[in-house]
Amino acid sequence: MATPTAASTPLDAPDVVPLAQPFINGREVELVTEVLRSGQLSMGPMLARFEELFARFVGTRHAVAVSSGTAGLHLACSTAGFGVGDEVITSPFSFAASANVARSTGSTVTFADIDPHTLGLDPEAVAHAVTSRTRGIIPVDVFGWPADMDSLSVISATHGLAMVQDAREALGATSQGRMVGTAGVPAVFAFHADKQITTGEGGMLVTDDDDLAARWRSIIDQGRTDTGRPLEHGDLGYNIRLSDLASALGVAQLEKLPRMLALRREIAAEYTRGLAGVDGITTPRPDGEGTVRSWFVYWVVLDEALDRAEVRAQLTERGIETTPYLSSMHLQPSFRELGYRAGMFPVAESISARSLALPFFPQMSPHQQDRVIGALRDILGA
Repeated sequence: MATPTAASTPLDAPDVVPLAQPFINGREVELVTEVLRSGQLSMGPMLARFEELFARFVGTRHAVAVSSGTAGLHLACSTAGFGVGDEVITSPFSFAASANVARSTGSTVTFADIDPHTLGLDPEAVAHAVTSRTRGIIPVDVFGWPADMDSLSVISATHGLAMVQDAREALGATSQGRMVGTAGVPAVFAFHADKQITTGEGGMLVTDDDDLAARWRSIIDQGRTDTGRPLEHGDLGYNIRLSDLASALGVAQLEKLPRMLALRREIAAEYTRGLAGVDGITTPRPDGEGTVRSWFVYWVVLDEALDRAEVRAQLTERGIETTPYLSSMHLQPSFRELGYRAGMFPVAESISARSLALPFFPQMSPHQQDRVIGALRDILGA
């Protein structure tokens, strides 16, 4: 998920607290340089190394790298059989890719409302949304909290539906001791600059299915076969491979992922402590019920009586970047034209109208965080 445009804080201002920053150091430079010196910038050993390390971290047999999380979602949806005449259920509270990839297969997008606590699809709402034309479900692990895959799997099995897990924001999260991506359905992660790890742009599909992984590898390489005959294409394909240069970033990032996840947890905990008792805001729910979140962003939900635009404007004046996160997709122009309107998914609409993402990144300093906390306490206290 790409970070939405923040408020109009001058980016060259000397004392701005940015919304997000990738955690890059000498190891990334070292591995990118290694690839440059090798002369094998694409389809080389660094790509294979990244995929192997990623699969090992998640705990799946296969990991297939692609050029973006969106490309990975599209590939997973198309190989799941979503197509013209089908309906695919997903969340209105998500970045555009979740719904766009379903539409790009020719399917009709059916939204279902979200759970106000997890911000993921409400299984009861999903069950009510199923029709005779429903072909699949795309659960979204919103802000790093795992979707309720157990409940959704029951619905999927009952109606014979395929599932593709949109795990782009949840690398490293666990549910009932199980790593996100290991629920037995195709899952897709993303590596934009604001994610838990970054390759600049990029994504990864994971599965335990040998045949599916082989098909993905063919499709991302223009449908080439592995018969050994050059330029033989056995399937309709695309060029959506990840380069070895990007993979070098990925390897370096994976090496320090446990540390970065720990730093994100510490910063999130400090935000929650620092904002405790502040009137007018609700902070994210804590881990529990067998779930460990992978912190992607830190956000607060403002009370309805507060003017979010005014709160943002005052934070901007103090050199603090924020962004409203996330919009309700069914109210976007590209979906309103399909007949969606305000009031159809009240939980998603309420959270969308009141949520605010705060600066959040692993190398955030205590001074930067104190500035954000102090500013919010001051603004809301006033």
